[in-house]
Amino acid sequence: MTDWIDKAKEAGFDVAAPLDPQTLTAREDVREMCAVDKCGFYNKNWTCPPHCGTLEECQHKMRSYPNGVLLQTIGHRSKPIDSKAYRETQQRHMKNFNAFIEEIRKEYPDALCLGAGGCQICKECTFPEPCRFPKKATSSMEGYGLFVTQVCKDAGLPYYYGPKTIMYIACVLY
Repeated sequence: MTDWIDKAKEAGFDVAAPLDPQTLTAREDVREMCAVDKCGFYNKNWTCPPHCGTLEECQHKMRSYPNGVLLQTIGHRSKPIDSKAYRETQQRHMKNFNAFIEEIRKEYPDALCLGAGGCQICKECTFPEPCRFPKKATSSMEGYGLFVTQVCKDAGLPYYYGPKTIMYIACVLY
């Protein structure tokens, strides 16, 4: 476990901690937030609800893994609305997440990688046509019904690092 925490930090994450998959709970209220479709991917992307599986399927899949790691990228805003800081933090998070996924899947090819937001491998999802990269595709933590604040709390990590901070969070179960 310590090796993967170290490798996550080497990949560039600001914080990485062990995550017990048995603490993860797929919640209906979180899934309902996805159905509001603010991101525009609900029912339009293979890795988002409802196509990523029912809550029961997601719950079963998450709990089938013995180990996990929670990954956090922390950014800082210089003003109340700082689009550049959000964009840069998200890009850094995704770069680190993709590098970490590539590394962990060498040893655990079936690792479940849940990111901050839906899959971004393809510029546009092929839905409803078959996914081009089903072995590489990643769902979001929220798509799996996870209340990210609670996941952080259960893992012993803060969700909030103070004013003017930006947070992107992912997890990998293996």
